[in-house]
Amino acid sequence: MIIEQNKHRLEYLLASYNMSKEELLSFLNNTKAKAVTWDDLFCDDIDINYLKRIDKFFKKGLNYYLDPHTPHKSSDSSVFFRKSKFNAELNLESKRIVSEFENKKLSLSAMAKLSDYNFDRKIPIFHTNQNAKEVAKHLRKDLLPVFSTNKREFLKGLIDKLAEFNIFVFEFIETWNKKNVANIDGFFLNPNVIVLKRQQKSFSREIFTLVHELGHYLLNEEEAEEVDIVNYANNNLSIIERWCNDFAYNFLLGDISMDIEAINKFDASNDYGYKLINEISSKTHLSKIAIFTNLLLQNKLSKTDYYMIKSEIEENWRKKFEEEETEKELAKLEGREQRGSVPKPIQSPLFIDTLRIAFYDGIIGEYDFCKSMNISPNKITKYLSI
Repeated sequence: MIIEQNKHRLEYLLASYNMSKEELLSFLNNTKAKAVTWDDLFCDDIDINYLKRIDKFFKKGLNYYLDPHTPHKSSDSSVFFRKSKFNAELNLESKRIVSEFENKKLSLSAMAKLSDYNFDRKIPIFHTNQNAKEVAKHLRKDLLPVFSTNKREFLKGLIDKLAEFNIFVFEFIETWNKKNVANIDGFFLNPNVIVLKRQQKSFSREIFTLVHELGHYLLNEEEAEEVDIVNYANNNLSIIERWCNDFAYNFLLGDISMDIEAINKFDASNDYGYKLINEISSKTHLSKIAIFTNLLLQNKLSKTDYYMIKSEIEENWRKKFEEEETEKELAKLEGREQRGSVPKPIQSPLFIDTLRIAFYDGIIGEYDFCKSMNISPNKITKYLSI
């Protein structure tokens, strides 16, 4: 079946996702025996099956491509129109996820305006010439949740705290068998959206990523990136990245920093402070490698000792991962394999409140509320009665 489309809408989508036509063709032809060409897609009359393949990536709905109105490129509509370069070379899946949450941000903003819901910024904009440690110390009073030894609960508490200051935090979750995975850990979109990749094996990394992206919010500098604490020791980091790392480290560390400051050197004579660092890690949810990396930056740990410790930590992680994989294979062979349900992202109370107010004001209906919350209709009263 051949239908008439507005081919310029496809052109606009590619620009708003910062995609090349070659990237799109690569995605469309990845699992198909019959390859499509650019001429098959960029035409006035298109085979509906090709259009469905296009929408498998963009997920706009077929009516989107039939609309005769061509949207204009605007800095308000896409971060890729506002920023040309990121700290990571975003792969196709990362671009799709960034654009997905950009659209969600625009939708929430529209709901808020129609509902007279206020998203005004409650925290001032800071600058890199301000001391990141002092800023962290100042903001801990308002933004740090009650400490929980359960890392997921602590992360949820931090997300709830940020919601009080009109900052949305979203998680995206990639299942173990997903073919195309994003190569970013998190990103910040102006004016108030932080997005995190669920770290199934390390909530410490996700917590650090959240506070790092909070640093970008404080500086009002958009970014999408891989937040690897080991890169903290990289002298090639930009001033902004170093500031955000310093902020995140000191925000989580807090007054316990005095315990580290009391020791001039970490070496074999004091067993590299392993006992102290284990205690600090458990009390702050900073990973041990994050603490050791900071000691390196403070010249309290030699490079030789740092890379020896880093190798040991990585080896322990590798062994743990291999043991888990071996146990999974064994359980599968013995018929003990248990597939758990797909984990659900932590929902920001600010997101729920925005949807609930929009529902009560008649801006969205029950279907849109349930779809946005990813819940079945029989659970809607649980969220509307909060």
